[in-house]
Amino acid sequence: MPRFTVIVPAFRVQAYLHACLDSVLSQSFKDYEIIVVDDASPDACGPIADEYARRDPRVTALHLPRNAGLGPARNAGMERASGDYLIFLDGDDTLLPDALRAIADRLGATGDPDVLMYDYARTYWSGRSVRNVLADRLDERGPASFRLADRPELLQLLMVVWNKAYRRAFVEAEGFTFPPGYYEDTPWTYPVLMSAGSIAVLDAVCVSYRQRRRGNILSTTSERHFDIFDQYDRVFAYVDARPELAVWRPVLFRRMLDHFSAVYASRDRLPLPSRPAFFRLAAASCRRHHTPGAPAPLPAQLRHGLMRLGARRTYRALAASRRLGHELSRGAAALRRAVRSAALQAHYRIQLLLPLRSRDAVFATRGHGAYACGPAAIEAKARELVPGLRTAWLCRPVHAHTVPTGTQPLAPGTFAYWSALARAKYLVNNADFDRRLVKRRGQILLQTHRGTPLRTIGTDLLDRPAAARDTDFEQLLRTVDTWDFALSANPHSTLVRERAYPSAYTTLEYGSPRTDVYHRTGPAEVARLRETLGIPAGATALLHAPAHRDYRRVQRPVLDLELLVRVLGPQFVILERAPRTPNGSGSGSRTRTTTHPRIIDVSGHPSPETLALASDALITDYSSLMFDYVNLDRPVVLHLDDIEAYEAARGTYFDITSFPPGVVARSQDELFDIFTTDHWRGSRSAQLRAAFRARFCPYDDGHAAERVVRRVFLGETDGLPLPVPPSARRAVFPAQQNPAGARAGG
Repeated sequence: MPRFTVIVPAFRVQAYLHACLDSVLSQSFKDYEIIVVDDASPDACGPIADEYARRDPRVTALHLPRNAGLGPARNAGMERASGDYLIFLDGDDTLLPDALRAIADRLGATGDPDVLMYDYARTYWSGRSVRNVLADRLDERGPASFRLADRPELLQLLMVVWNKAYRRAFVEAEGFTFPPGYYEDTPWTYPVLMSAGSIAVLDAVCVSYRQRRRGNILSTTSERHFDIFDQYDRVFAYVDARPELAVWRPVLFRRMLDHFSAVYASRDRLPLPSRPAFFRLAAASCRRHHTPGAPAPLPAQLRHGLMRLGARRTYRALAASRRLGHELSRGAAALRRAVRSAALQAHYRIQLLLPLRSRDAVFATRGHGAYACGPAAIEAKARELVPGLRTAWLCRPVHAHTVPTGTQPLAPGTFAYWSALARAKYLVNNADFDRRLVKRRGQILLQTHRGTPLRTIGTDLLDRPAAARDTDFEQLLRTVDTWDFALSANPHSTLVRERAYPSAYTTLEYGSPRTDVYHRTGPAEVARLRETLGIPAGATALLHAPAHRDYRRVQRPVLDLELLVRVLGPQFVILERAPRTPNGSGSGSRTRTTTHPRIIDVSGHPSPETLALASDALITDYSSLMFDYVNLDRPVVLHLDDIEAYEAARGTYFDITSFPPGVVARSQDELFDIFTTDHWRGSRSAQLRAAFRARFCPYDDGHAAERVVRRVFLGETDGLPLPVPPSARRAVFPAQQNPAGARAGG
């Protein structure tokens, strides 16, 4: 008997059925059967199902003699099911990788409940994926399993069949089946949840819910949407036959009214001549099942009351007035924004006429992020060495807490922000300031950049449209012309950037200030950082930090971290840092499949330097973080399974495979072998790291920020701290003194 039966009804989904079935067959958890129910589909769904059934004995193709609809098709699948649990998956949707493993693990951890509810993400034709906005309802804290009365907020989730796993014995004992018609999920999900003796939740996205542009039921204009009335009659009949469930009537009534309102408000579902009849039937259904008691916002109460009274004209007038109110509100907001913007720019122009403040300095990082990277290291050293210096950090309010005491956080787009840009003598950034910035005579602008360039940058992107996208190269050069100084970590960076960013600025080849922290952080502080991140004592922490893929609109996972942690064993944890988008934020299109206890999501952590210090090794591909990380003298492993595509789209300045900072894996399996054989930290890895460090880190001795401050802020050109020879540099402590399972490797 398999653990799961996955039932897939198929009708006019030939364009999506392959992806649907492949998403199940590629799962790491293999104990399942698939029943594809061809609902007399006029397209190729039937032959596709037969093809999969011939290829894999776990797939059964079931063909209905005539089209019956989603409900009867699912019933036909249930009649053939033999799994412990039933999982329903529509033919145009997909399971995310490792979804069945996560579901199976959660079922085992919660004692095999009658129902397990999990999450989904809406996936659009563009590839954009958005998680359910009510995901917090699936919080796993609290009792492992419970009844609906203990967590009634679960009824706020989308009442569909495909975001749950159902214990087959429970379904059969209760005699649950699907009715015919549209909205067949409604008289299934409510009775199932109300009757379940035990429910559990899984806070993980398991289903990709495809938002088709055309062809799905919710965007089909048809009188079949009138089926919704029969479906709610079935729900209330079920409750009426079981007096112990009467307590749910007010909630069901409220949900029914909301559902009717949503269908009536949709312009895609009801034919225009049918709308009056729909409203009349909705009013009759409301009167028939009227059960007050469930709280609702005042606007919803008004809509519900008008619907129950059948006052369609008043209801329409109310809806029109609400739409008009929203439009007026948006217009007023736009006017306020325009007035504020004009006032800010007028204020800025006035500030530009006032004298510069010679002791003021403004610092920022890409995207107005947290206090981190090179600008933070320089700001801290400037406060230490420059008497009377007043510093400000430009950041979004969410990052203000990262700014140290003594430095003023300034939110972008405020009057104080524009005053600082107009009057501060020193401007320091690792990206670009606002393009409306007017560089004044006497202002000094320092561009620190973000690490050593491996990937093609600046004007070198002119012949790489996939990477350049909508870059305004004329604006880029106007920005470069505002630089007085540009920081460089090594001769390679100097040569690349002076060509990619041509202008008259002065290059300061002083090293990377953001690596200074590596040379002054002791073992006690490293231990504290690891504890703060939740790394268990004695564990080996691998930092996974892949680069952004310019040739992909949606950033898909480049490595199966779930499988990697299982291969490595319980002594390893992974710090997962999502790729940085071009504007500097974490990749928002990425969707986590599970929340594995040994995978720690650090994508929102403000400081990559902290993550590097806390980790024992780095797994990356094309990220500039590798150039900094080798200063720690800890292993680096490159995972380059798409290097040909990456080279074609973005390009690199040298062949990283011929001069890497560590062992190179060209596939996921090869990466696993590197770790299981311990080559990741062997003598060859150490040799590659040392050669890489010698070439790219000649000035990274812990004094880079001091050299910058003395040159830019104090005007010193002689007597700057000379680079400390590598042999004389202070040893950087390992993340842990005795990594779990450490041994010499080849």
